[in-house]
Amino acid sequence: MSVMFAARHFRAEREGDWARLEELLDRVEKQSPRRLSDADLIDLPRLYRATLSALSVARSTSLDASLVAYLEALSTRAYFILYGAREPWGRQVVDFFARDWPRAVRAIRWEVLLATALLLLSAVAGYHLVRSDPAWFSAMIPGELAQGRDMGASAATLRESLYGEPRNGGLEVFATTLFTHNSQVAILGFALGFAFGIPTMILLVQNGATGGALFAAFVPHGLGWGLFAWLMIHGTTELAAIALASAAGIHIGRAVAFPGEASRMAAAAQAGRRAAIVMIGVILMLLIAGLLEGFARQLVRDDTARLAIGAAMLMLWTLYFTFGGRRGQA
Repeated sequence: MSVMFAARHFRAEREGDWARLEELLDRVEKQSPRRLSDADLIDLPRLYRATLSALSVARSTSLDASLVAYLEALSTRAYFILYGAREPWGRQVVDFFARDWPRAVRAIRWEVLLATALLLLSAVAGYHLVRSDPAWFSAMIPGELAQGRDMGASAATLRESLYGEPRNGGLEVFATTLFTHNSQVAILGFALGFAFGIPTMILLVQNGATGGALFAAFVPHGLGWGLFAWLMIHGTTELAAIALASAAGIHIGRAVAFPGEASRMAAAAQAGRRAAIVMIGVILMLLIAGLLEGFARQLVRDDTARLAIGAAMLMLWTLYFTFGGRRGQA
C-alpha cells in the first residue's frame, strides 16, 4: 500500500512538468523550434534535467515499470531535441563533401589499395591468359558484352568501335544503360563484403580480368593505346568508384572477421556507418562516370583529348581524397 501511495505521490508532484515537457517536444517535432517562445526555450532544458532526476529516483526506488519506461522515452526525446540539433539540409550537404566523405575514404585506405591492386593485377593476368590461349576470351567476356569486339574481329571493326558514331539509340540511352551497369557492379561489390570480403575480392578479380581480356583483342591490331584512351576518359572515375565501393564492403567484412576488442556486432556497425558514407559518394562518382562514358567518350574522338580528360579526373579524385577535410581533423 505504501509503495502504491509513494508512486502516486511521486507522480502527482511531477507530472505537470512532464506534461509541459511533452507539449514542448511535440511542438518542436511537429512544427519548428522557431515556434517556441523565449520562456519555452528557457523551460526546455530545465524540464529535461528535472525529468532525468525523476527517472533516476524512479529507478533507484523501484517504482512501477510503466512509469520508468515513460520517463525513459520522454528523456530520450528531449535529449535528441536539445543535443541532436539538426543542421539545415544545405549545410549537411556541404559538410558531407567538404569533410565527411574524404575522411571516410581515408579511413579505409588500406582496403582501397587492396581493391585497386586486385583490379590491376587481375587485368594483367587476364591479358596474358587470352594472349596465350584465345579460348579464354569467351570465358571471360560473354558475347552480349563483347558486342563483336572479340578475338575474331577485324581491325576495321575494332577501330570503328573506338572512333565511330554511336549506334542503336541516342547518347542518353547509352549513358543510362552504362550507368545502370556500373552501379550494379559497385553495389554488388559493396553488398558481398559482408561475407568476410571474399566474394567482393572474387568480383574484383573477375572484372579486372575482363578488362585485360578486352585489351588482348585490341593490342594485336595496334589499337591498344586507342582502347586505353577510350576507357580512361571515364574509367578513372568509374574504376575508382568500383574500387571504393568494393573497399567499403571489404572494410565491413574485415570488421566482422576481426572485430578486435569490440563485439562482432559493434565492430560491424561502426564499419557499416563509415562504409555507408563512402557509398553515398560512390553514387555521385558513378553518375559522373556515366555522363563521361555516354557523352564525352562518344563526342571526343581524339586519343590525346580523351587521355587528358581521364588524367584530369584522376588527379581531381586523388587530390580530393588526399587533402579533403583535413582542416580541423584530429
